[in-house]
Amino acid sequence: MRPTLRVDSQPGRCAGRSCSGPDCGARRRVCMTSHNTFLPQMRAARIASLSNVVHAVHVAVRQHASTHEASGRASPVAAVATTGPRIIGARQLALIILAAVLTLHSMPAVAKYGWASASYYLLGALVFLVPLSMVVGELGTGWPRAGGSYAWVREGFGDRQGLFAIWVAWVTNLTWFPVVLSFLAATVAFVIDPSLAENRIYVVLMVIGVLWVLTFANFLGTRWTLRLNNPAVVVGTLIPCAVLIALAVYWLCSGRHSQIPFTAGKLVPDLSSIGALVFFVGVILGYTGVEAAGYYSREVQEPKRDYPRAIAVATVLIVGASILATLAIALVVPHSKLSLVAGIPQAFTEIFRQIGAVWAGKLMSALVAIGTLALVSTWVLAPSKGLYATERAADLPPWLHRVNRRHVPVALLLVQGVLSTVFALLYLIAPSVNTSFWMLTALTTQMLLLMYILIFAAAIKLRYSQPDVERSYKVPGGTAGMWLVAGIGIAGCLFSFALGFIPPSEVKHWPTPIYAAVMAVAIVLMSLPPFIVERIKKPSWMEPHPDPVLLDATPASTPDESKPAAAGEAASRPAGTPAERAIDDAAAGQP
Repeated sequence: MRPTLRVDSQPGRCAGRSCSGPDCGARRRVCMTSHNTFLPQMRAARIASLSNVVHAVHVAVRQHASTHEASGRASPVAAVATTGPRIIGARQLALIILAAVLTLHSMPAVAKYGWASASYYLLGALVFLVPLSMVVGELGTGWPRAGGSYAWVREGFGDRQGLFAIWVAWVTNLTWFPVVLSFLAATVAFVIDPSLAENRIYVVLMVIGVLWVLTFANFLGTRWTLRLNNPAVVVGTLIPCAVLIALAVYWLCSGRHSQIPFTAGKLVPDLSSIGALVFFVGVILGYTGVEAAGYYSREVQEPKRDYPRAIAVATVLIVGASILATLAIALVVPHSKLSLVAGIPQAFTEIFRQIGAVWAGKLMSALVAIGTLALVSTWVLAPSKGLYATERAADLPPWLHRVNRRHVPVALLLVQGVLSTVFALLYLIAPSVNTSFWMLTALTTQMLLLMYILIFAAAIKLRYSQPDVERSYKVPGGTAGMWLVAGIGIAGCLFSFALGFIPPSEVKHWPTPIYAAVMAVAIVLMSLPPFIVERIKKPSWMEPHPDPVLLDATPASTPDESKPAAAGEAASRPAGTPAERAIDDAAAGQP
């Protein structure tokens, strides 16, 4: 759910703020693009198990870090030419998108639709997945040196909007942690005692306990999480998904009872009730992360050829796997008993119980839990390391500057843990576990949609404000084509955003006005901090001696890595951005 290094050496154009003076560029070289490195880092860690892709990106990133010379607002195309060979083809790019997008925890919500879930997945691909893939392809090849949602929005609308985009990307983790950890708690419950999955106290204790264990464990740094994540992506996500689909095929071929008997009419979505439509938000959440493709634009061999092919292949695989795995859940688990939190282990348990292999159901649930644990462990540290980079623009108060000897921003980790714990307590006050799970899922999706709307709008704006910038891949159809594609994407985001304020009819909930008010207040409160910080920040917030590993505060031109380092050089040489170090560690397999 991509690593880039952007250095801004133009005087008067410092990271996230304006200043003047001959040494401005030397003192403030780290652009706020570093804020967005946590997303590339997480996506890079997720695809680390795809060894050929990781190795290719590893080589490209190292070449990029050693050859890229900052040139202010020079042509992005010129920057591309200095990054070395392009080594990612259409197949590898499709794998990157697949690994960044495909997840299991959102499927039970969509399984509520039964056979109609196939139609919803196709609709989601049409109004969100495909438009976003195409727009990201153009932005990534037009502005590869900037990379990422922050940089694209900043190019289109300026620093403030760019800062808001990266803040939204960070703050959604506070609501996402309880969602995914509740899925983990329910999955573990099916290994121990399935009845625990609906026990709110158990879910809250598991969510908070695992969150804080991972928080303190991450004080040791990132390498252990990367080593865990490499095999866990395959063991805990890809294999369970494939097994679930295979078991569903066996279920049907063996003549066992289907919970959703097929008729052609059941493929048509039920539009009679708006409350029945809201699970479409789960479809959109399942498609987030496709922007991963834009972060590898420098390394794509033939962007005009490979981007359309990769988008087509990845879309077919993602939509196909999502439809089949979701239908597998709906086929096996009775609609009235389907849990939004525990739908995956429910399906495994029921299938293996029918064939007399209960132990296998527990094993698959354990594998899913391992995959989820690895995914969360990567995210615990990555966003805080990205947010730490904002202190170069004096965006962090001094009490958040604390970093330990392992270069971990411990103060930010503690704040992140406290805020996520507060959101986890929603499971105690909401009517049910499913209600809490859904509200946090909808809130996470709504916040992310704000960022995606800005990305679509920036793509349109840049067609007018920077028409001469060469894009190796362009959305076909000229300006009209961009308006059509981005317009469909914006419309899909707005529709999904509005659905998030409506409680689903399948889940117990507060009265609709209270539900909608709670969601609106939460969105406003989560959106305010970047605007408040912009007004109250002080020059004294600037850290005089920032952590040299977390911030690439040295000149962009680095020594040739093929030559031995001079005495004392190894200690002073920049360690690279967090995203680069993540890929370095993953590819090298360092402990």
